[in-house]
Amino acid sequence: MAQLLILTPAANEDVLPALSLLTHRVRVIPASPDQLVRAPEADLVFLDARTNLAGAKALAQILRTTGLSVPLILVVTEGGLTAVTSDWGVDDVILEQAGPAEIDARIRLALGRAQAAQPAERIQTSGVVIDEASYSAKVHGRTLDLTYKEFELLRFLAAHPSRVFTREQLLSEVWGYDYFGGTRTVDVHVRRLRAKLGDLDSLIGTVRNVGYRFNVHEDDEQQADVTAR
Repeated sequence: MAQLLILTPAANEDVLPALSLLTHRVRVIPASPDQLVRAPEADLVFLDARTNLAGAKALAQILRTTGLSVPLILVVTEGGLTAVTSDWGVDDVILEQAGPAEIDARIRLALGRAQAAQPAERIQTSGVVIDEASYSAKVHGRTLDLTYKEFELLRFLAAHPSRVFTREQLLSEVWGYDYFGGTRTVDVHVRRLRAKLGDLDSLIGTVRNVGYRFNVHEDDEQQADVTAR
């Protein structure tokens, strides 16, 4: 589930009607430069170019020159496709009548490309060191023998220390939008992770009737220090 921001000059109108059928969190604000100063944080931005191509192009270029770091997807009519070129600075285009499956796929691919372009991070907290560049994790210097999904689950939880996630949220964030397995998968992977963490198995805490969280030791002065390699 992603946090999405829609910039549109159209008041009280669904820019992408099928988006309401998905579970992403969506905020909508007017498509004007003065609104960008107070724009909420987002994982991805949709820019409505259905009725004003020139204005949308200008705003897209402003967004890029002012340092927009998340994917920018242009919403257009079929006729508007002919006007879009690389100098707009957008990452993708989508037609206003796109269905939920296409919208979700474009969001997923755009976020995946953005993540792949970012430098790998090293997470160090509570005796655990997670190196994304080498897909390795260590506990007090001992390398953990983790499967890919076990590593991804540990990395995700450690990157959000003390925050509680439901099983459904973990399925979405770690296994992906297109995973159709049940929440028992999360429980199984948590159990395996705890076994491999050994004496530090309490790092992955259970919040009864809610889900799981990464527990940071109170005496850990690093407090989930995340630094770019």
